[in-house]
Amino acid sequence: MKAVRFHQYGGPEVLKIEEVNIPEPGPGQIIIAVKAAGVNKIDGTLRAGYLHDFMPVSFPAGVGLDASGIVTAIGERVTGVAIGDAVFGKGENTVAEYAILHEWAHKPDSISFGEAAGYPIPVETAFRIIDEVGIRKGETLLVSGASGGVGSAVIQFARAAGINTIGTASESRHDYLLSIGAIPTTYGPGLSARVAALAPDGVQAALDIAGSGIIPELIQITGDPNKVLTIVDVSAHEFGIKTSFEPRNLTPAMEAAMGLFNEGRFSLPVARVFSMDQVGLAQELSTKAEGQGRLIIKID
Repeated sequence: MKAVRFHQYGGPEVLKIEEVNIPEPGPGQIIIAVKAAGVNKIDGTLRAGYLHDFMPVSFPAGVGLDASGIVTAIGERVTGVAIGDAVFGKGENTVAEYAILHEWAHKPDSISFGEAAGYPIPVETAFRIIDEVGIRKGETLLVSGASGGVGSAVIQFARAAGINTIGTASESRHDYLLSIGAIPTTYGPGLSARVAALAPDGVQAALDIAGSGIIPELIQITGDPNKVLTIVDVSAHEFGIKTSFEPRNLTPAMEAAMGLFNEGRFSLPVARVFSMDQVGLAQELSTKAEGQGRLIIKID
């Protein structure tokens, strides 16, 4: 099968499409014929080696953590799924024609394979960091980098929980943020003053999703480093803020998202679709945190 892999840390140029063996499922795993794979900010971060101290890569390494597709093989101790089922979930080396999934859910007919591929990692990440930052109903959460996949999921989960959100994005994304339940504001100088005007009762927590060196200002806005969490800035320890790099069980997050989806209160739109030979470009765009919705790799 064809798969995107890299043999050393570096820029997008280290990514290559290679012929490799189709994987075999281990206990508790399934294999899918991949229809689409999600592109996440962490993909490029891992490829560049920025998370080597936290999540070292063994070479040669594949690319991708979430995908949608059709089940082709089932490992031991797997129940509730059959060969031929359409599923989406979290796994390994998903930018490939076949991939292992460790956690999955059946894909609703009302969600395309492309959209479904964009759900697992952002949904799990958003669900986790809302819990870890310690925000509660009636409080206000500031989301830096709000219009991408994780930010969009955070805002929709927060709205359902009765949490107010302020999201930073370029002005072209403000209507989108309003449509999913956030009060939008722009990046750049003067953020503290803009946020103070939008939240006269203060901001009780802040999430750094963009990784744009904004941590000191987020601490200033919240008044406490313990109220700030980042999922992208590896220098966070210098500021004493919370970090969240390790995923949790996917199931609770997906159940919450699908429950809201069925009520018409959750969506992660596909912003752009790429081919396998455009993975490097997709990863670079993902790091800019400026997209509206998800970036997807279509596997032909």
